[in-house]
Amino acid sequence: MLESVKSMIEKRKYSLKIKVPRHIAITTDGTEKWALKNNVSFEDAYKRDFLVIKSTVKSMVKLNIPILSFYILEKNIDRESEYYPRLLDSLVDMFNELCKNRIIHENKIKISVLGKWYNLPGRVVDSIKRVMEETKDYDSFFVNFCINYDGQEEIVDAIKLIGMQIKSGKIDPELIDKDVIKENIYSSYFLPPDLMIKNGSRKETSGFLLWDSVNTKLYFTNKLWPDFDRAEFMDAIKDYQKGD
Repeated sequence: MLESVKSMIEKRKYSLKIKVPRHIAITTDGTEKWALKNNVSFEDAYKRDFLVIKSTVKSMVKLNIPILSFYILEKNIDRESEYYPRLLDSLVDMFNELCKNRIIHENKIKISVLGKWYNLPGRVVDSIKRVMEETKDYDSFFVNFCINYDGQEEIVDAIKLIGMQIKSGKIDPELIDKDVIKENIYSSYFLPPDLMIKNGSRKETSGFLLWDSVNTKLYFTNKLWPDFDRAEFMDAIKDYQKGD
């Protein structure tokens, strides 16, 4: 597999080493700020978001990166803001398009959604259920969307699940360790991210994959998500390859 990865990479104009991350997590901050700055409607800004996501997924496939996770919607988002309804509509459009997207089906990409997405309006929930059902049997690549997500709440929910297991006698409290907690978080069946790309001006992780990111290398870019491109993605990977 390493030789095939090397062959693909050498054909690109970027000079990369073989050390490619197995799981890359990416925030998608700054769309609303970008729309206001560029005098673009929120609808058009969100459409651009999806184009950037598709471009990043294409790069994932070309570089043979198994897992990609996007932080799309924080749980504590301002639901009274003027852009919130448009954001929900954009999510519906995105997941409906992913259902029929050629890249997804040709490359057997499984779509998963992490967070309390089931508490969102019905039209969003239905579109998410549809794309997860369409891709449930795929296992070549994995794309995760964190939606209505909070990293601390993910850990709290894991503790609640473990508590129920203790109460039912399925687990001994003395046997609880890091592996047990990992088994009960939203991303239990995924490798922790090797690299996290943080977009926007805030130099913080926003609690993204909080439990899993203890050893994750961080790459900060000042670009707002609609301006994120393939070159920036490759720069982040090259930075990861440098090591400590």
